[in-house]
Amino acid sequence: MKQVGVWLNQKEADIITLENNALKFKTIYSDIDSRERIPGESKQFGRFGDQFLSNENDKKNKINDLTQKYLNAVAGSISDANEIMIFGPAQTKIKLKNLLLKNPSISSKLKDIKSADHMTENQKVAFVKNFYTN
Repeated sequence: MKQVGVWLNQKEADIITLENNALKFKTIYSDIDSRERIPGESKQFGRFGDQFLSNENDKKNKINDLTQKYLNAVAGSISDANEIMIFGPAQTKIKLKNLLLKNPSISSKLKDIKSADHMTENQKVAFVKNFYTN
């Protein structure tokens, strides 16, 4: 039986897999940079007459696209698991849950979603082992 715990935030996802008394640890990094500065950008707004133009929507769309790619990569890497538990500090875990619930073959494997603070690698492994042994 393949049991998976996914700790994630907006920057990285740590996938802990327990299978046949073996442990695998894999990290997937996202390309999301919420504070990216575009070269040549001097002001937040450009002024044309009485109108202001903002690139805020462009940045938001870019972040949403990168988030979707990131979550699809995480979902693809855990799709063959028998049981899935998601935990982490950010709202990204809720977005991953919603993505997994759209897929009926994966949604039945989702066991729980838990809030957790930033952890070391050993703490994450212990958290997943504790979840599946209890």
